[in-house]
Order: sequence, then C-alpha cells, then structure tokens
Amino acid sequence: MAIWPIFVAGEWAESPDKLVVTKPGTSAEAGTTFLATPAQYEAAVSRACGVRADLAAMPAYERIRVLTGVADRIDARRDELAGLLCAEAGKPVRDARTEVERSALTFRVAAAEVAQPGGEVLPLDINVASRGRFGITWRFPAGPVAAISPFNLPVSLSVHKVAPAMAVGAPVVLKVPSAAPLTMLAVARLIDEAGALPGSVSVLPMSRRLGDRMVTDDRFKVLSFTGSPAVGWDMKARAGKKKVVLELGGNAAAIVDESADLQWAAQRCAYGAFKYAGQTCISVQRIYVHERVWDGFAAAFTACAGALRLGDPADPATDLGPMIDEAAAARAEEWVCDAVAAGAKVLLGGERGGAWYPPTVLAGVPEDARVCRDEAFAPVAVLAPVADFAEALRRVNQSVFGLQAGVFTRDVWRCWQAFAQLEVGGVILNDAPTYRVDHMPYGGVKDSGLGREGVRYAMADMTEPRLLVVAPPSPAAPSAAQGVGRAAGDVTRAPRPS
Repeated sequence: MAIWPIFVAGEWAESPDKLVVTKPGTSAEAGTTFLATPAQYEAAVSRACGVRADLAAMPAYERIRVLTGVADRIDARRDELAGLLCAEAGKPVRDARTEVERSALTFRVAAAEVAQPGGEVLPLDINVASRGRFGITWRFPAGPVAAISPFNLPVSLSVHKVAPAMAVGAPVVLKVPSAAPLTMLAVARLIDEAGALPGSVSVLPMSRRLGDRMVTDDRFKVLSFTGSPAVGWDMKARAGKKKVVLELGGNAAAIVDESADLQWAAQRCAYGAFKYAGQTCISVQRIYVHERVWDGFAAAFTACAGALRLGDPADPATDLGPMIDEAAAARAEEWVCDAVAAGAKVLLGGERGGAWYPPTVLAGVPEDARVCRDEAFAPVAVLAPVADFAEALRRVNQSVFGLQAGVFTRDVWRCWQAFAQLEVGGVILNDAPTYRVDHMPYGGVKDSGLGREGVRYAMADMTEPRLLVVAPPSPAAPSAAQGVGRAAGDVTRAPRPS
C-alpha cells in the first residue's frame, strides 16, 4: 500500500506516528501517511512566518502562474485523484471526479481573481481643509492562515482555503482530516511542482490536540475552519485577535410550493438529500410541502430516493456508498429510531448494515426530534406538510441553523418573499439548497457560521484594507495633486496588491 509523506514547510517528511487510512465500509487500507509531530508543526509555522514578506511581495503574474499550474496538474491527473478520493472517503467515483474537477476550477477562479481590481481611488476634497487630497485603498495579506478542513469534501473544502491564501500572497498551514488526508497530500505535491514558494504551503495531518494549537497560536492572523458548530464556536472563543471564518453546517430545508414542478423538485431534493450519503453541510434534511401537493410530491420523492443505488463507491453506477464509518451510520440509525418512537412514520429505508445506511424518508416527525432539529449529516430526509407559504418560511426559520435553503415555486412574488424573509446565507430558487458553485459567496448565519467562503470572499477575509492619503507636496500645488487623484489609472502604481 502506498506511503504518503506529509508536506512540511516545503519539504516532504515522515514521522514516527503512522496514520493508516482505511476504506470506509471495509477493513482494507487506502494508504498510509503520518501525523505531524510538534517539531514539524513548529517548522511549518515558523517557515510560514519567515516567508511572509517574500510571499507578499510576489508579483501578480507569479501568483497567477502558480495557481494556473496547479489547476492544470489537477486536470491532468483527475482520474488518479478521483480514484484515491473514492478509496479514502468512500465517495462514489462519479462524485469524486466532480470534486476533483471543482478543485481545479477553484484554483482557476483564484488565478482570475488575482487580476481583478482590488482597490479604489477616493476623492477626499469634500471640505476646504482637504483641498487637493485624494486617497487610494488596497488590500494587503493579513498574515499566515491556519486552515482546518473536514472529511466530507477533503479536497474541495481544503482548496477553498489554500487557493485564496495563495492568491492574496498569504502563507497557509492546512490541517487535513485524519479520516481522509491522502488526496489533499497528492494535491500538495502538485502545488510543489507548480512552483509555490517553499514554506508558503504546508499540508499536515495532525492529532486533534496538536491541531488545536493552531487556534491559539498568535502567529496566525486568520483562522479558517469548516466543521461542527460546537467545535467551531469554541475555537472562535479561544482564537484571540486573529480573524475567524467559520463554516459550520446546518439542517438545510427546502420548500415545495403548490406551484412547483413536482417531479423536478422531487429529483433535485432526492439528489440534495442523499448525495455522498447525506454527509454534506447543505444536505437536504427538511422538506416543507404545501398540503395541496403533498401526496404527489411525497410519492415522487420517495420513488426518486428508492431508485438510488447503494453499492461499491468504485462502481460508476453507484449513487450512495458507505458512510465515513460505522459510528456515523449507527448515530443516524439511533436518531431515526428516536423519531419513530416519538410518532414518525418511515416511508423508505431506515435499516442499517454496518457503515451502510440507505436513503431514508420520514414523515410525521416532531419538530423537536434530533433528526429534524439538529444536523443529521446522514442520508435522512424529513417531509412535512404546510398549510401555506408563510408557514413554510416560519418553519424554516425556526431552526438554530441558517446556511442555505431551497425554494421551488413559479410565483415571482414568493421568490422575493423567500429572499427577504429566510434567515439563511443563501436562497436557492428552483433547486436544492445543496447547490454550490465555487465563486459564489458561501456561508451561513446563526449557528451555521461566520463569514463567507467562495474565492473572492475568502480572499477578502485573508486580507486587510489599507488607506493611502496623498496630499499635495506643498500648498502651491493642490490642483496637480487633485488631478492625479482623479486619474483612475494611477491606482496601478500603488504597492503590490493582494
């Protein structure tokens, strides 16, 4: 079985603490890597701090070259990376290919964002005392970034932290998930091959205890975490003065209005609920259906869910593979059993086999049941009838989470009503809340997180705005300085932007 060194401060290294990665649902090995030692952690952070100035001074064309080079290399090795991702995460190979392709796209979007205007020229002569003055704003790297990513999209969610950091010229130390670290280590090799400044990127599997040092380490100026709400909010409380970006998941809801195309809504909600065995933070967990179309939608959705194929993730025909481990499947089973004991009805599924849990559809679930109230992170969807659109909006907003919501309707007014009233980070019209494309702002409100990902928005969080005020060199020359200030082209002569 392949041995994967870890990427420490621009060097490939091993450690005494081996990490054997097992294929989900089996006892077979996907590969072996290493947990970083405290000394290796220190080397990565120290080197990141040491290259900070050189990286910030790197011209835009160099950053574009490296980012594009990574994207090209990912595209060239798509099938190899997808096979590795399928093996270590249990992700159906079709979904694994999509994740790899999206990861390449994220680096391309980052390269494109480097070339976008990053500042503005401000006229300051709005009173007599400021006559002849103007200002230039620009964004500069905030400093080293501590990034922590989860197992469910171990490549895509990692590159959504690494690519923006590379784009702005900020060094980054990435803690990859112990359950699925291998594919991102393979991507780290491509980052190295593309010519990233040595020490600017480190990719380290770590113990939870060692990784926790990143939270309180004052040398990091930004902490970007994707994971559970309890862990994320605790991190924020301990992070000190660094900027914190949290993407913490939820229990995403979809609304099916009486005017919706029921077959389309059923197909997209089934996709959104059961993709990667429901192990995504925007998995469709709650579906509120207008009572006039309840019977038709419930039948169509259950049929779509029942047609999904549960099987070997390496088989291109498979729709659902195993959950990440047996404990995750047992947790889903427990929550479903609790709901049934409280009066819920199982319309489909509900019977576990080891780490395998089938598409499960419930109705009549009490709103305080865990499978409705909390984040299931499993292939479980709860259907509930509503009397009208206003009730659907109210029930979506009752959740402590607010990441994304889907609304299926042909009524234009209800589109705007949902956009205005839903307490979420994103409203997806006529598609499942599981939809995401890599340049859009992505994040939530309430317990779902803080800040936004999506390349441009992550870049903003990894930088600080700085203002340059330009005054005339002497009182005799205000008009010349003022004229320069109003020439937008002069912004290109500002210090190297992020």
